[in-house]
Amino acid sequence: MARRKATITLDREKVARAGALIGGGTISAVIDLALDRVIRAEELRRDIAAYARQPLDDHELAVADLRVEFDLGDDDVDYDAIYGDGG
Repeated sequence: MARRKATITLDREKVARAGALIGGGTISAVIDLALDRVIRAEELRRDIAAYARQPLDDHELAVADLRVEFDLGDDDVDYDAIYGDGG
C-alpha cells in the first residue's frame, strides 16, 4: 500500500504509551499498527453484528449434532511414559 506523509496533531503521551505497550518503534510504526488493529476490530465487530442479524438456520445448527471421530494418528506414542499416568 502506498504511503504518504501527513501532518497530524496527536497526544504524544498516548503515542509513547502505545509504543511502550508494543515494544517501541517510531511514531509512524505505532500509528500504523494502531490503525491496523482498529480496522481489524471494526471489521470483526461488523461481521459479528451481521451474523447476529442473520441467525443460523436448522441445517447450520444440525452441524453441531454430527458425530465426530478423532484420529490423531498417534497410536505409537506412549503418553504415560512422556507425561506420567496423571494419577
